[in-house]
Amino acid sequence: MVRPKREGDLALASQVAKPKPPELYKVMLLNDDYTPMEFVVAVIERFFNKSREQATQIMLKVHTEGMGVCGVYPHDIAETKMHLVLEAAREAQHPLQCVIEPA
Repeated sequence: MVRPKREGDLALASQVAKPKPPELYKVMLLNDDYTPMEFVVAVIERFFNKSREQATQIMLKVHTEGMGVCGVYPHDIAETKMHLVLEAAREAQHPLQCVIEPA
């Protein structure tokens, strides 16, 4: 049964909740004078699923510009990748630094 609309009745259009995409973060490696370039390439390949060529390009950017972006991810994933890189560097006794920042 359809009720006639009376003046003063509020008709609310049904709204579908649209989830907001997660905020993204850049995962970056910082240059230092001690970590071997080959170790940096291996870390990028391992933790960021990059090819040898892509990893080498990122490593060269880190080396020449002081930092390089390895990937852009939601916060939880970016933070996890950062911690994995830092742990691998610590275990290998390299001072490689990895940071995240909003994209």
